[in-house]
Amino acid sequence: MSTLVTVLLSALPLAAGWAVHVWWLRGCLNTARRDPLTGLRTRDGFTRRGTVLLKDPRAVVVLADVDKFKDINDAHGHAAGDALLKATADRLAHHVGRSGVAGRLGGDEFAAVLIDDQGTAADMLAVLHGVLARPVDGHDPALCTTVSLGWVRAADFPADDLSGLLRRADEAMYAAKQARAGTRRAGLGWLFATVTGRRAGRTGARTAAPVVGVAA
Repeated sequence: MSTLVTVLLSALPLAAGWAVHVWWLRGCLNTARRDPLTGLRTRDGFTRRGTVLLKDPRAVVVLADVDKFKDINDAHGHAAGDALLKATADRLAHHVGRSGVAGRLGGDEFAAVLIDDQGTAADMLAVLHGVLARPVDGHDPALCTTVSLGWVRAADFPADDLSGLLRRADEAMYAAKQARAGTRRAGLGWLFATVTGRRAGRTGARTAAPVVGVAA
């Protein structure tokens, strides 16, 4: 009996050390999946969580792009641009809530998957559009801009994975930006014609492309 106790006691430091190591690795992984500026999930972390949320038929995928972000940087400096991105991220995350997920895909482009409990995504995103256009707290009131939003209901395209839905939301967002419409929902028709994944209006894309987004 004493031998068994001795063995168990000698194994405790090893077990404790391994537990701490696992905890440390998990912390490193979580940090790697978070954008250092905004605190939102990076593309990898967002994709993992968003894919799980798409199992809910009420899921809505949103793509958001800050309008004229380069102009903000040029006029106010990169620190102000960073503050604008941080504010945009905070407001988006708050609006999405704990039931959804928001991520920064890169630059001034953000994405979200939210659960539309009441079937009022269009109204909710119209409110979000207004919130995102507010000046940044604690900064020059001129430090503000609009954010173009494109969105799509996952249930409209049951065969699409998150990547496909993001592409549809991206097309709708670009149409909203071109029309200065604020928000636009991806329709049930064709995507913009593209070459190597580039949407109409960008270098390398076909010019004659059908617009499928319909105003929400």
